[in-house]
Amino acid sequence: MARNSKAASAGTPATVVLTKANVPFTAYSYDHDPASGSFGTEAAEAMGVAPERVFKTLLADVDGKLTVAVVPVSGSLDLKALASAVGGKKAAMADPAAAERTTGYVLGGISPLGQRKQLRTVVDESALGFETVFCSGGRRGFEVELAPGDLVRLTAAVTASIGRG
Repeated sequence: MARNSKAASAGTPATVVLTKANVPFTAYSYDHDPASGSFGTEAAEAMGVAPERVFKTLLADVDGKLTVAVVPVSGSLDLKALASAVGGKKAAMADPAAAERTTGYVLGGISPLGQRKQLRTVVDESALGFETVFCSGGRRGFEVELAPGDLVRLTAAVTASIGRG
């Protein structure tokens, strides 16, 4: 696993956003196993980090509007809580093709940072309990570690209890 190397941190829209904002971050890359059943669990294991500190980026359709949900890989997304967090009534997981097209990232590598289009974003409030958290750096096998406050600020997110398990 490469840690904070120039090669590892170069070239994704997420790292460009972090660099331009002068936000301290650490980049981690690892060899992604295409047979892995869970991108997030794989990332936590590869980095030797508690899964509660590694966050996955999911897209949901809330009342017809795509919404980004950032939750720990150790659990799942509570769709009702997500809808409530953004003042919506009903949420369902977004169509994978729409998620890729709108964010500019591929599934398993969707970062909440540097998406093609700014979407409403909700970060699970559990992130605020850690000094740093991990999220996708914009491709499979690539994670960034940053302060949760920076993640919330750069994504213009609200925080709410949207994760379960």
